[in-house]
Amino acid sequence: MSEFGFLFGGGPGPWGPPGGGRGPWGRGGPPWARGPKARKGNVRAAILVLLAEAPRNGYQIIQEINERSHGAWKPSPGAVYPALQQLADEGLIRGEEGEGRKTFHLTDEGRAHVEEHADELGEPWAEMTPDFGEGVPDLFKQAAQTGAAVMQIVHSGSPEQVAQAKDVLNETRRRLYRILAEDDDPTPDTEE
Repeated sequence: MSEFGFLFGGGPGPWGPPGGGRGPWGRGGPPWARGPKARKGNVRAAILVLLAEAPRNGYQIIQEINERSHGAWKPSPGAVYPALQQLADEGLIRGEEGEGRKTFHLTDEGRAHVEEHADELGEPWAEMTPDFGEGVPDLFKQAAQTGAAVMQIVHSGSPEQVAQAKDVLNETRRRLYRILAEDDDPTPDTEE
């Protein structure tokens, strides 16, 4: 494991331990990078809402929930596939094999259930989306990309490049704090 893997939540890739181990924040990275934990039943509601739009396989359901929650909620296959099986057992959905994958569709009973409970089902992923200010998700994305660049230097950079990167990060940190300090100072800088 990289000596710096703990900084980025221990996920897979060059900045975490092999196999997606755990960093100091546990699985999934730092607390600011994820939304609230999904409540029981949300997976089921999300599946029904998505299948009301179009047939999908399990992988597509997982990806669509992740995308619609802006990365805040990505249910595991261990949550999605049992929910699909339960919904099929209840007669609300059916799976059809094709092209090596099972695609799920709402049955007539399932469509009636979704229409009857539309208000209750809503958009289950919406409550999982973090409530950050405008631009914050993009800021997090930039921070992650910066972390990836740092790890490239750690893995491939010469000692001189590592020293330069350290200087850049020190200056960047100082400038970020200056941004906050300027917000707190109501008097503009009047130096000429």
